[in-house]
Amino acid sequence: MFKKLLIANRGEIALRVIRACREMGIASVAVHSTADANAMHVRMADEAICIGPPSSAQSYLSVPSIISACEISGAEAIHPGYGFLSENADFVQVVEDHGIAFVGPSAEHIRLMGDKITAKDTMRKLGVPCVPGSDGGVGHLQTAQVVAEQIGYPVIIKATAGGGGRGMKLAKTAADLESAFRTARAEAKAAFGNDEVYLEKYLGQPRHIEVQVFGDGRGNAVHLGERDCSLQRRHQKVLEEAPGPAIDAETRARIGETCAKAVADIGYRGAGTIEFLYENGEFFFIEMNTRLQVEHPVTEAIFGVDLVREQIRVAAGLPLSFSQEDLQVNGHAIEVRINAEKLPNFTPCPGRVNTYHAPGGLGVRMDSALYSGYSIPPYYDSLIAKLIVHGRDRPEALARLHRALGELIIDGVDTSVPLFRALLQEPDVLTGDYNIHWLEKFLAAPAPE
Repeated sequence: MFKKLLIANRGEIALRVIRACREMGIASVAVHSTADANAMHVRMADEAICIGPPSSAQSYLSVPSIISACEISGAEAIHPGYGFLSENADFVQVVEDHGIAFVGPSAEHIRLMGDKITAKDTMRKLGVPCVPGSDGGVGHLQTAQVVAEQIGYPVIIKATAGGGGRGMKLAKTAADLESAFRTARAEAKAAFGNDEVYLEKYLGQPRHIEVQVFGDGRGNAVHLGERDCSLQRRHQKVLEEAPGPAIDAETRARIGETCAKAVADIGYRGAGTIEFLYENGEFFFIEMNTRLQVEHPVTEAIFGVDLVREQIRVAAGLPLSFSQEDLQVNGHAIEVRINAEKLPNFTPCPGRVNTYHAPGGLGVRMDSALYSGYSIPPYYDSLIAKLIVHGRDRPEALARLHRALGELIIDGVDTSVPLFRALLQEPDVLTGDYNIHWLEKFLAAPAPE
């Protein structure tokens, strides 16, 4: 097992990794920008090293700085968290070339799943169901028109190197295609330096379902059920829950076994998430995230496992500590992502937190790097906390979420907490009857007089 591990991230995910390390007897090394000198992950780690100015490009995304921090501290492994360099295959290659262990999949698998066309083709060959669409990248409008006619409108144009909704445009009819195609390519070029796009059939009322998988890198893998992440705004998840309200035990086992077999067949190492659109009882693969997810705590809650601990163990060459038979769903869990944002426009709202009080009690978990007096810097993502609740069933989890939101105090900055209080008043949310378009429609609806 490693003696010292460096966390190439910040905020609540850095704290999450530090806590796992402490339980495992591993010394932790935090890296930070000058803007994060007083951050909680810097305070809690066994060591801390400043790696640059506030700009992510000059600090958390600076590969030479992170490698230097490893060499200075003597860290044997790097945990990337999520975001930043977590799915950068070139970074993983540099890490391994320096004799440092990467807590995550191989560079080869990150590259394989990082290109959405290659990922889709690979998953199709592995028996994973996929959305009807183009066989590869579409470079010309004329080709796009032919493909769209074959699969039928509406269609969605997506950047092959995309994410977060960038380089993604909808064409409802043939008249919309030219504008959507050109805009998607331009956005993809600006965001990713790659203007290649592909086409898929647009599903009208799907849910967003993702399956958590875990492999040991030796051809063994398990699945840990699914999460429903359908409540989204601008393709960004807002609330996640597990198990999915629309998925029964038989369906869960079927799609889970398909996913586990797929990652076992490619010799995948570590945690991964296979994401689907789910409509009318059918699953359609959209992408695979080769990292730990923001919403991993809901899976931990219903299965009673520590996914970060397992990531570290597998990266150290140890076998999985659980089998598929050990993994039984226990109750229901919900996570809400709390951002420092001003509603109703979701404008980032950095600033000083005058008072912070986390909710507690049975079945309540708060993952956050906040503290009273902390100043949220303006340079990074606006996610400041994740509130996770667990109950014997969905109604109990919802009741605990309502109670916990009532206890939570974040004074000094605007947050997205009022959104979740409003959602808990909506019958569709209470019954779990929603899809990926529901939240956008809810937010666009005029306020009652």
